Amino acid sequence: MLCARRLSSLGAPAAALRPGRAGLGSLAGALRARGVSTSWSPVGAAFNVKPQGRRLDLFGERRGLFGVPELQAPEGFRVAQENALRKTEELVARARSTPPGPQTVLIFDELSDALCRVADLADFVKIAHPEPAFREAAEEACRSIGTMVEKLNTDVELYQSLQKLLADKKLVDSLDPETRRVAELFMFDFEISGIHLDKEKRKRAVDLNVKILDLSSTFLMGANFPTKIEKHLLPEHIHQNFVLAGDHVIIDGLHAEAPDDLVREAAYKVFLYPNAGQLRCLEELLSSRDLLAKLVGYSTYSHRALQGTIAKNPETVMEFLEKLSHKLSERTIKDFEMIRGMKMKLNPQNFELMPWDPPYYSGVIRAERYNIEPSLYCPFFSLGACMEGLNILFNKLFGISLYAEQPEKGEVWCEDVRKLAVVHESEGLLGYIYCDFFQRADKPYQDCHFTIRGGRLKEDGNYQLPVVVLMLNLPHSSRNSPTLLTPGMMENLFHEMGHAMHSMLGRTRYQHVTGTRCPTDFAEVPSILMEYFANDYRVVNQFARHYQTGQSMPKNMVSRLCESKKICAAADMQLQVFYATLDQIYHGKHPLRRSTTDILKETQEKFYGLPYVPNTAWQLRFSHLVGYGAKYYSYLMSRAVASMVWKECFLQDPFNRATGERYRQEMLAHGGGREPMLMVQGMLQKRPSIDDFVSALVSDLDLDFETFLMDSE
Repeated sequence: MLCARRLSSLGAPAAALRPGRAGLGSLAGALRARGVSTSWSPVGAAFNVKPQGRRLDLFGERRGLFGVPELQAPEGFRVAQENALRKTEELVARARSTPPGPQTVLIFDELSDALCRVADLADFVKIAHPEPAFREAAEEACRSIGTMVEKLNTDVELYQSLQKLLADKKLVDSLDPETRRVAELFMFDFEISGIHLDKEKRKRAVDLNVKILDLSSTFLMGANFPTKIEKHLLPEHIHQNFVLAGDHVIIDGLHAEAPDDLVREAAYKVFLYPNAGQLRCLEELLSSRDLLAKLVGYSTYSHRALQGTIAKNPETVMEFLEKLSHKLSERTIKDFEMIRGMKMKLNPQNFELMPWDPPYYSGVIRAERYNIEPSLYCPFFSLGACMEGLNILFNKLFGISLYAEQPEKGEVWCEDVRKLAVVHESEGLLGYIYCDFFQRADKPYQDCHFTIRGGRLKEDGNYQLPVVVLMLNLPHSSRNSPTLLTPGMMENLFHEMGHAMHSMLGRTRYQHVTGTRCPTDFAEVPSILMEYFANDYRVVNQFARHYQTGQSMPKNMVSRLCESKKICAAADMQLQVFYATLDQIYHGKHPLRRSTTDILKETQEKFYGLPYVPNTAWQLRFSHLVGYGAKYYSYLMSRAVASMVWKECFLQDPFNRATGERYRQEMLAHGGGREPMLMVQGMLQKRPSIDDFVSALVSDLDLDFETFLMDSE
């Protein structure tokens, strides 16, 4: 698409604050001279106090969301989109009239930027803004820009202006590698929309794209829709575990952590009971994707989706998943035996292991063996301490500091949103991160990263600074304590900040490939790598302090937590292999004469090991089939790459500046502007094989005390 692809996932003692702050005065002066605000405060303290004096005034003078002047009110979205569409028309005219050359790619990228700067911002606002009027205006802007993108993707003259460039071997050879890759990505985006087809087939491709969008939206709604059944169909003594509505019980999830086996069984069977409309929707979605892929020249939708990824094709993905499944098999069997043993111990009358059992009983085993009750850990993980920990880590690895900056009135959508300036010790301001971290009514319950504005080199030689949002769902501070994070929340914070650093440290010439605008199986590598830092005692020891006493978190607490994560980890990974394999089969060469439920049953028996439950259809709740269609394997492959980078580059010294700089230059700086395997190869100094990826994942399952035995001083 001409509109770039989008991924659309915090005190510390005074002595620990502000590492590397020496020289800030001269830096601040230089930034002020360039008109950049430097009203900064230390990041840790900023997140452990409530924001002061920033009540949103809905009627007073506002600067506009994210500092965009037009967005002082919902009506501003119409102005923003009209400005973008006007600029788009000018750029299209330039692209058509400009002789083929590097300038062609620059114009295309400027065109992409003009559309994305409205579409990306609107994508976020339409789901996260607390005011319905803003959400509705953003939704309309998304539709308007989306319509323009579809129009441009079928603009033959625009396509031909790029085709002339790529058809001229002399011109192509004169392009630098990043420009050539971006040109090829734009061409790929045209072709998957069917631009190269004759008029009749092109119209068919457009119709299929529209149909797929509609089916995807319908499927997502159905995947999360609760199931309502009559009360008398469930034993009365478990009614109180669910939402009651008159004569009905509403079941809105799997209740996987419920201690009562019957509650979990009932939730599983009811929530996953096949819905005929949802089943038709999924099968029509898969069929439409298959038709579109074949129409534009691919043998399967999976082949189309995997072009340009680390894996490159579905054959490689299946080789990876099958080898991983084989290596996991003995460990998975042992995990299931351990879980079955715990179930037998707690429920001797009903010890057969069923798919609704592993999440609960593996949790029981972890708690019993390692005493990892979250309430023991939370006091050490105040939000401010965790943010200061990230600040320390980024300062040591990259020479970067995070500063809290006071937003202008109207710049943020909720008073508890914090704005961070990301500042390099010699390069100056790199970009901004808006932290929307706290729970509120109607806020989506998901942890994720949004690109609001991509970085790019502008024609005047200045760099367009990236702007992103990190969205979490953390509890608010109380009268007696700051916001305290569970270990899982802390790890999620590190994960999402990995995405943010990918955006901040990317310095691509083109916004079409900035930061996380890269293949999915590479986009998750920086965020998953941050989880390894979050689980290393040497890193945790830098910031984990009891918010009342200032005591450091004991080393054995960190080691217990890390060891507990190995419990039943093979079974958990095997489940991910099953999901990823199912995704590949659904988007592969299988004939859709078989139902998706038959395929599910067969795949579950082969790739998971626990029995399929009759009259259930788990695939109808598999919402990732929409956003990650044919690419669900990406989590596993990204984890494999992150594991290798951690062990081979950072394990010996997680604060090594030279390694951090190499990581930035080899992996983070390029966004999607370099082939992902080349970035991995540059970092690891070798080209990893499928066997290497599998070994990295399996070795992660072993109890490994090496990190904890190292001197932490």
